[in-house]
Amino acid sequence: MTVSGVQLQEYLAGLDYPVSREDLVRWAQENGADTTMLHLLQALPPEQFDNPEELTEALTTPT
Repeated sequence: MTVSGVQLQEYLAGLDYPVSREDLVRWAQENGADTTMLHLLQALPPEQFDNPEELTEALTTPT
């Protein structure tokens, strides 16, 4: 499953980078992300993302 850039912008608006997976999940929850989006974020590797492009790459690359 992939996620669109629009969805990312909606749920992660205002997020400061670098950011960890745990911070992404917490931020998305606080911004009303649906269950599908939260599962996608929770499935990310436990690493730090330095910018939106790195996060988008991780979310759109099949595992």
